Amino acid sequence: MTAVLETAGLGKRYRSTWALRDCDLSLPSGRVIALVGPNGAGKTTLLRLATGLLEPTIGTIAIFGEPATADSPEALGQVGFVAQEHPLYKSFRVRELLRMGQALNRLWDQDLAERRLAELDIPLDRRAGQLSGGQQAQVALALALAKRPRLLVLDEPVASLDPLARREFMQTLMTAVAEEDITVLFSSHNVAELERVCDCLIVITGGRIQLAGDIDALLAEHRLLTGPSNRMVSGPGVIHVTSGDRHANVVVRTGQGTVMPGWESHPIGLEELVLAYLRLAKADHGTPRRDNAKAVRT
Repeated sequence: MTAVLETAGLGKRYRSTWALRDCDLSLPSGRVIALVGPNGAGKTTLLRLATGLLEPTIGTIAIFGEPATADSPEALGQVGFVAQEHPLYKSFRVRELLRMGQALNRLWDQDLAERRLAELDIPLDRRAGQLSGGQQAQVALALALAKRPRLLVLDEPVASLDPLARREFMQTLMTAVAEEDITVLFSSHNVAELERVCDCLIVITGGRIQLAGDIDALLAEHRLLTGPSNRMVSGPGVIHVTSGDRHANVVVRTGQGTVMPGWESHPIGLEELVLAYLRLAKADHGTPRRDNAKAVRT
């Protein structure tokens, strides 16, 4: 089966600085995929490459087997995109934004857009600049979904929203996922929020993929060990060590090394797992961990 999004040796450089490099991914269809990393990690660069807004410096990126470039309308016509700033023409009425979307997209579903906005009590005659931040985010999502995309790309879409608006946005998103055959690539800093809705995880730091895979499988492959802080801890499976005065906590990938005898072993949560890889990358100053960077497959 053709991957929804596939990259090979993908990289993007701005002058002498690499924002993304050595990126190899294969995203499965019908999944909600979390993209996590600190500011400046390369998340937005990857998403803008996926939506044809940037051209790669090196490597390839394809959507459903077709190059994801600005001159590939067949591929990009299957992608919906919601950016963090929810860019809308502020002087346009919502009705005019829908009309513009209809003119620009051959698979446009006007009834879908109007129905979703009606359910949210967003008036079509209101100008975009008069809407609240949450309403603007909902309009941006409705515009993206009305394209009838097979891949929906979301770049920190709820970062600036209050808790209620964030919850309403996520409810609208998950309703769409349940009703349509959509794959979602979702960038966010809120790991707890992603854990509730996502099936797969990609961790990116320093422009490189550190970890990728099915969330349940990744959690099963890792353990949190607790033991005395005076013991030496090392090995290929050790991801991160936190030491206190008496005890140490060690995140290990059990598929890469034997669980150390004499240590208590506990299941690991998603937030603990993500933080361990972010700390690992920080300690390594961005050195790539190619043993952990795997395609996201089911």
